[in-house]
Amino acid sequence: MRTPPFDADVIIAGCGPTGAMLAAELRLHDVRVLVLEKETEPASFVRIVGLHIRSLELLAMRGLLDRVLEHGRRRPAAGFFAAIDKPVPEGLDSAHAYLLGIPQPVVDRLLEEHATALGAQVRRGHAVTGLDQDDDGVTVELANGEHLRSRYLVGCDGGRSTVRKLLGVGFPGEPSRNETLMGEMEVGVPQEEIAAKAAEIHKTNKVFSLRPFGGGAYRVVVPVPGVGDRAEPPTLDDFQQALRAIAGTDFGVHSPRWLSRFGDATRLAERYRVGRVLLAGDAAHIHPPAGGQGLNLGVQDAFNLGWKLAAQVRGWAPGTLLDTYHDERHPVAADVLDNTRAQMELHSAEPGPRALRRLLTELMDFNEVNRHLIEKITAIGIRYDFGEGPDLLGRRMPDIDLKQGRLYDLLQRGRGLLLDRTEHLTADRWSDRVDHLADPTAALDAPCVLLRPDGHVAWIGDDQQDLNTHLSRWFGAPTA
Repeated sequence: MRTPPFDADVIIAGCGPTGAMLAAELRLHDVRVLVLEKETEPASFVRIVGLHIRSLELLAMRGLLDRVLEHGRRRPAAGFFAAIDKPVPEGLDSAHAYLLGIPQPVVDRLLEEHATALGAQVRRGHAVTGLDQDDDGVTVELANGEHLRSRYLVGCDGGRSTVRKLLGVGFPGEPSRNETLMGEMEVGVPQEEIAAKAAEIHKTNKVFSLRPFGGGAYRVVVPVPGVGDRAEPPTLDDFQQALRAIAGTDFGVHSPRWLSRFGDATRLAERYRVGRVLLAGDAAHIHPPAGGQGLNLGVQDAFNLGWKLAAQVRGWAPGTLLDTYHDERHPVAADVLDNTRAQMELHSAEPGPRALRRLLTELMDFNEVNRHLIEKITAIGIRYDFGEGPDLLGRRMPDIDLKQGRLYDLLQRGRGLLLDRTEHLTADRWSDRVDHLADPTAALDAPCVLLRPDGHVAWIGDDQQDLNTHLSRWFGAPTA
């Protein structure tokens, strides 16, 4: 039987931030990408999300940060862990050590525009309903009966991922036991009354929040016991009842701009790859929004996967390169799930968690403790296991100054980069995949550093033979 031609090298299910970022990363390497989004229009409600330090660094690596900064508001990189109010720790090693509050629809739009400008195709109103993979590729079935074929398929289709379910990948963890209502609306009582009541409630309930958001609107976050129908958005009446239950008043809330609910389910996919099908973002992991890590975790998945999947499609990937996506990102997600579990416990009004919160609040007065937790939440403390070596090995390289400008400006093409102070090493036989910068800067505290396209340090040393081994490990066989 003749195999039908490929409609794309990679089909991506879902055009949220994860899917759009992945599409853009693949297009940097001329991979033909088709993004299928089941929704016919982008989300209409304006929910504010926070971009953390590592996500801001990744945007800087692709020349997107200035465009994104125009639409956001900077806040100090502090108070993330369980909303414990502490100052910005000393020693955060980043040129972008702040939180950027930005409407999620704006993030979605900018990343989709970036992907399409690079040549990705996006089709809205196309839901994936079936898949069948073989040795050569994946056949994707759509709700309208159409069949498409690609070399690889990536499910970036959210926590209820159809792709994950079709694959039969386990999604173990804890189901939602409680949920939280979140929305923006106007109020009918003075700000002073709201502030006093909110401060009183916050002494025993760390989740509750009612704060002015601008334009006469307030951001309302109120926990409710039990779990409602997640498929149905909450109503204004739901908010009024929840507010009266926790505050004794509904504050005269009216004229909602948007309303949503989220649960405290915590789940992690058992595998990120099954043959030619992969998972990323919420399709691979879900957790409560404590610390604001969800969107960031997905974008960072895409950055890790993009260049590896492109290498596989382009034919130069070492045999195990694509498997390192699961090996590296699955433990990162497991750690995020654990820290959100811990934060949710610290929000509890029970005596034990309250005592633990007081103790942790004291410990965070030590700068090292405070910084460790901030680095965990913002993902700049991640160290992938690349084997024995200096502490910098496997970590991300900060955006240092070079003689030729800023480091991240040199990574915009999504290629590897050799920073060589020795001036006698070479990566010429990998020049189609790796750039070489001789005598970059005296500030580089190593003779030579090899960076992957995601900015993580793949090798440190001064020996050409050892360098060749690691170039082959990450960038495949040399060209003749």
